[in-house]
Amino acid sequence: MHPTRRDLLAGAAAALAAPALLRPHAARAAAHDGARPIRIGEFNSYTAIPAFTLPYRNGWQLAVEQVNAAGGVLGRPLEVVSRDDAGSPQDAVRIAGELLDGEKVDLLAGGYLSNVGLAVSDLARQRKRLYVAGEPLTDALVWQQGHRYCFRLRPSTYMQAAMLVEEAAKLPAKRWVSVAPNYEYGTSTVKWFRELLAARRPDVEFVAGQLPALGHIDAGATVAALEAARPDAILNVTFAADLTNFVRQGNTRGLFEGRSVVSVLTGEPEYLDALGEETPEGWIVTGYPVADVTTAANTDFLNAYTARFKEAPKMGSVVGYSLISGIVAGLTRAAGGGTEKLIDALAGAGFSTPFGPAVWRAEDHQSTLGTFVGRTAVRDGKGVMVDWRYVSGADALPDDATVRRLRPA
Repeated sequence: MHPTRRDLLAGAAAALAAPALLRPHAARAAAHDGARPIRIGEFNSYTAIPAFTLPYRNGWQLAVEQVNAAGGVLGRPLEVVSRDDAGSPQDAVRIAGELLDGEKVDLLAGGYLSNVGLAVSDLARQRKRLYVAGEPLTDALVWQQGHRYCFRLRPSTYMQAAMLVEEAAKLPAKRWVSVAPNYEYGTSTVKWFRELLAARRPDVEFVAGQLPALGHIDAGATVAALEAARPDAILNVTFAADLTNFVRQGNTRGLFEGRSVVSVLTGEPEYLDALGEETPEGWIVTGYPVADVTTAANTDFLNAYTARFKEAPKMGSVVGYSLISGIVAGLTRAAGGGTEKLIDALAGAGFSTPFGPAVWRAEDHQSTLGTFVGRTAVRDGKGVMVDWRYVSGADALPDDATVRRLRPA
């Protein structure tokens, strides 16, 4: 079962009852002077993928400001030391080492691309230091290459695929094609979508697939190749500028006419804003309908974010904000101590997000933060999500036995 809007409203009450990050209290108006800050070493692909990472930075900045205005964490101010990894795994590993050794941070956090997240996770394992990944979506981060020192916030490639397969399985389409960026996130998403859809619909087949290089899609050639396969439906995993180019060429050449499209992340405002009136209608997508989500948790976040930054939040904003919330939950539960105590405290800790309460699973260090599933539409010349519902991350994960098989001991 998946929550409806009514379920979301009910769930918001539980979120307000949880230890909340972000409601300052007069008795905790400021952190104690002279207390040693808790330092988070944060990195992300700010110059490589600004459409997502700049709102993400706003999100974590807002959360940090609210935490410190409320008295900090157990009386200690929170401080973020931020760096740009430029989308490079090599740069990210170097920066992470500098943050640990030069800046003496207490933990690492952030990341966008899956290959960057995996590289930093491996460093964290070697150094036995905590890394809390925000955006990297590869399942390997918490399953095949998972370990004690890495946690991950966002719904993974498996989870995103599972959410979309729920709707894709209802389509009459039998002949499918896929297009995805040729790196870990793209190939993992296609793999899981194909496996999960085949389990529910043994009559479907994937007749073609395109794997363009990330950021370098030849959209015309890609669209022509997909069209030549005469599909009934398309799985799209492209994002950012690749998505815009793919949609533009697909619209021009009629690729989407009479065909169903299932598309990961496309319902996020980062990408719908860029598509604008070119947004294809009726795509099944994961995303974030922003102002249409009227739960108390999202409304409070929307109002605070808009007041602070003079613009509406995006999905990146939610990720940045929730990342700090999840880390603070572990820090509060640990009540001091080093890395090992903090890891023990994070496992099983609940925390609040704009989407409602979430938990860091002890089994695999994956959070239960979910996302929204709906369809694309154009409203007043802008791309929007309609007919949406929220899907909890807890409802999109495999059973514990499967997780144990996937994750090393």
